Amino acid sequence: MSSRVYSELRGDSVIWMIVALLAMFSIIIVYSATGTLAFKYYKGDTTSYLLKQIGILGLGLFLTYICYLLHPKRYSKMAATLFLISIPLLVYTLAAGVGVNQARRWIEVPFTSLTFQTSDFAKIALLMYLAKALSITDYIKDFSSAFMPIIVPVIIICGLIAPADGSTAALLFLTCMMMMFIGRVDLKYIVLLIMCGVVLFAFLFILGEIFPEIVRSGTWTSRLRDFWFSEDGGYQVQQSKMAIASGGVFGEGPGNSIIRNYLPSPYADFIYAIICEEYGMIGGLAIIGLYLLLLFRVARLVTVSNKGFGAMLALGLALSIVIQALANVAVAVHLLPVTGLTLPMVSYGGTSLIFTCISFGIILSVSKNIQKITEPEPEAEGFGKQ
Repeated sequence: MSSRVYSELRGDSVIWMIVALLAMFSIIIVYSATGTLAFKYYKGDTTSYLLKQIGILGLGLFLTYICYLLHPKRYSKMAATLFLISIPLLVYTLAAGVGVNQARRWIEVPFTSLTFQTSDFAKIALLMYLAKALSITDYIKDFSSAFMPIIVPVIIICGLIAPADGSTAALLFLTCMMMMFIGRVDLKYIVLLIMCGVVLFAFLFILGEIFPEIVRSGTWTSRLRDFWFSEDGGYQVQQSKMAIASGGVFGEGPGNSIIRNYLPSPYADFIYAIICEEYGMIGGLAIIGLYLLLLFRVARLVTVSNKGFGAMLALGLALSIVIQALANVAVAVHLLPVTGLTLPMVSYGGTSLIFTCISFGIILSVSKNIQKITEPEPEAEGFGKQ
């Protein structure tokens, strides 16, 4: 690689490597996992899904680079605006969104046949807004600076996401709670947030019993029942565990998955099971290792910075990606109820993939600018020192 490219792609080189590895692995595993879909809709033409994945991933990586170029101060200025935009988008989605599998999570993009999952946009908007609120003061210990600027926005966004996508709302809530803890919010206000969250989900559950077409409380109940009272966790989890077990240590080899023909979503929710079947325990641990390495590198950025807006935003986005990845893995091995969450940057493309790429771009932007502060020497430019 030329020195010109090295000079342009600054920031944490390990995070760049993680993005590249996850992207390459996504193309390989999605090509294998979409075989059943190809036979169902394209008469066995698996190239169609491969080209779609490459196209969506290419757009996502382009947005990664665009977001990487922007200074973190730009995101700070956009935080409030994006947060305010996300609220009517979520309300519109609940009222008139596109329904898929009895869940209204998408809206149609005007003048196209494309759909857009508004919760992915709202998630980044909330984390950006929360990072800005947490970076204003060193230690938040009074009610006025904790409740309205922090707790209320979290409850609003999670409350609007939860009716159609309870899993995303719960993981976003957990991410925000961890950001508050790291952002030096007094513990009593974190407890207050937890109490508000419990009340919110209880209210939504009751609302779902009355209006099941609005809140998917029936889905929540059935998934929890399968998790707690069914030994095999239901059909999907049973097939997932069979795939993982058949993979052994080294796997069946690329493209040799059998369980992909029986799993309902082998290219999305249960793609980790296909990874383990084809690449074995080694491949499964390698994927988990990449996500944990991402969290470690971003945590390192926070420790060497002044814990301002950029560092808190990067940490929030990294936590969101890693928690979702671990939740996806936990579902595949029957440690959590079925959630419907994808494996970030790896599962078959869509809004989730695009916004994961955007998250990586923002993280890299922060790492680039923290690097400029902590490594003032001219020779430290580029992929060199971290």
